[in-house]
Amino acid sequence: MPHQPLPTWHPEALRARLPALRRRAALMRDTRAFWEARGCMEVETPALVPVPGMEVHLHAFRSRFEPHLGRGEGRDLWLRTSPELAIKRLLVGGAGSVFEIARVWRNGEVSPRHAPEFTMLEVYLEGAGMEGLMDAVEDYLRAVLPPRVAHAGVETDLSLPFERVSVAEAFARAGVDVLASVDPATAEGDGAALAAAARAAGLAVPAGLGWEDLFFHLMLEHVEPCLGRGRGSFLTHWPAPQAALARRDPADPRAALRFEVFAAGLELGNAFDELRDAAEQRARFARDVAEREALHGEGWGVDEDFLAALDAGMPAVSGIAMGFDRLAMLAAGVPSLDGVRWLGAWPYPGA
Repeated sequence: MPHQPLPTWHPEALRARLPALRRRAALMRDTRAFWEARGCMEVETPALVPVPGMEVHLHAFRSRFEPHLGRGEGRDLWLRTSPELAIKRLLVGGAGSVFEIARVWRNGEVSPRHAPEFTMLEVYLEGAGMEGLMDAVEDYLRAVLPPRVAHAGVETDLSLPFERVSVAEAFARAGVDVLASVDPATAEGDGAALAAAARAAGLAVPAGLGWEDLFFHLMLEHVEPCLGRGRGSFLTHWPAPQAALARRDPADPRAALRFEVFAAGLELGNAFDELRDAAEQRARFARDVAEREALHGEGWGVDEDFLAALDAGMPAVSGIAMGFDRLAMLAAGVPSLDGVRWLGAWPYPGA
């Protein structure tokens, strides 16, 4: 008979994970100490919310509030995909630089590097700008992780200065001028123009892809495999159609002040120089809602309370969301997230 794996609660199974779990606990302590020393206050925001996040391609877990103590009305709520919209309300209120170690949920995400429920570290620094936030993140990773980290055969020496390369520069290495396919007035991408540029560079282009799908195809095939190898990488200045909640670059409206950070070939975090214009954010949200409904047939509306907060005035701030479980995986030197989750993949089959 085939060998049956032990339940994750079995003493032998837990004993095998304990060294990595102790390393996770130490990482949690070191993380709090690092950001508190940088003048950040730890906050806690709700996990059950009216709007879980605005990312079009993320699926959320729906819940239902049913009052039984005579207060409120029944309504649908969601488990958050990110604490971002909640934390920014605190920034408007004057909380200052903050961080949260948040439990978040993304329905259907299962792989050695993804889980439907995971821990996210979000940090917001007032007045730091994108460059200042990159400096802080580089210092943080160097402070809490081993000098050398590895995953799936890819190693990174964190003692070396991190590479800072724009998306345009990274695509140019593959022979593609990606920003030439972006309209500076509308911040929309031209899929046909990007496909033509890729073919001219000798790259294979699948048929029928729009700008966004083709952009990510080229990213996965020709850009990401070169990042976070040997030394850490910041991939900066994303095309404006991928701005999300980031400000557009005043020096080039075809790009946004957004970056991702990579080490050991893994994307560890996504960051914005945060957009503070409520009207522009409303327009982006409306497009997100329409696209989500077209793609998935259901979803949630615009977070009106968040937009009201943004309209009241948010200070200049840059923020990053980092996958804490991925950081723990690198810190402990284990190959998958299950090794740094206290009950492994339970209760998600196949996770």
